[in-house]
Amino acid sequence: MSYQQEKQVAIEAALAAAKICEQVRSERVTQAMEKSDKSPVTVADYGSQAVICRLLAQGFPNDPVVGEEDAADLVEPTMANQLAQVTSYVQSVTNDATPEAVVSWINLGNGEIGPRYWTLDPIDGTKGFLRND
Repeated sequence: MSYQQEKQVAIEAALAAAKICEQVRSERVTQAMEKSDKSPVTVADYGSQAVICRLLAQGFPNDPVVGEEDAADLVEPTMANQLAQVTSYVQSVTNDATPEAVVSWINLGNGEIGPRYWTLDPIDGTKGFLRND
């Protein structure tokens, strides 16, 4: 088994996520939100997970993704500005991004472990990302 298609989709997804992260970094959007476990999450984390999950679902609709982020906090009314930011960054790599679609794509990362699945930590080292390390 060559996994050539998996490799191609994974590279495309990683490049799209990297573009989002670089835009967030270059614009110095360093405000982090706090998850229920008290760890930080940024618009780059959410945007990266959204675009990666979207591309994986398009390429491999039967493969679940076990991701780090969940959009539950992002849909709270107090988070409307952050959701708008995430959506804007995702729109920079895919023009069909709406707030509803972005939330749906992020939540594709709530998959279950199965015989074949993808794992995703959008930014491994969010604290370092926030420090611009």
